[in-house]
Amino acid sequence: MKPTPSFLDDLKLAADRASAAEDQFRSEFAKRTKALESDRAFAFRRLNLMRAVADVVADMEGEEIAVAAATAVLRTKLGWSDDSEPRDLVVSRFAPVAVAMYASLSPEIEGQESQAPAPDVMATLSEFERWYAETHPHPFWVLFENYLPETPRVDF
Repeated sequence: MKPTPSFLDDLKLAADRASAAEDQFRSEFAKRTKALESDRAFAFRRLNLMRAVADVVADMEGEEIAVAAATAVLRTKLGWSDDSEPRDLVVSRFAPVAVAMYASLSPEIEGQESQAPAPDVMATLSEFERWYAETHPHPFWVLFENYLPETPRVDF
């Protein structure tokens, strides 16, 4: 067997390093793309839920009714038609978001100036998300990934 010249060994090493660098970049790129995809999906889920909640809360006459309507929207969006202790806990922890939203959307009564600062709906939502993340293995917005399988259409 003929010995390989050292410059070929050097070129082989350079090619292996370039290949490893490319593999590492592709792996990091795939991870970053997946993280950005998740961030985007969660942002749109957050927007869509909060828009739906705001739509019903804005039309309500009182805070209690607004919270009930908001939590009904949450249950509907999540597909929760029946009750369970864990679901009830999530709904009850979401209620302050509805309260803050109602307070921020309800018009002030003429002649009365509120001394309280406007509620921070985003901070209240962030607090809910933080609580959920601390008590569950996945972010809250993963709950919206429960897709219903398509059922075949049958003509008789």
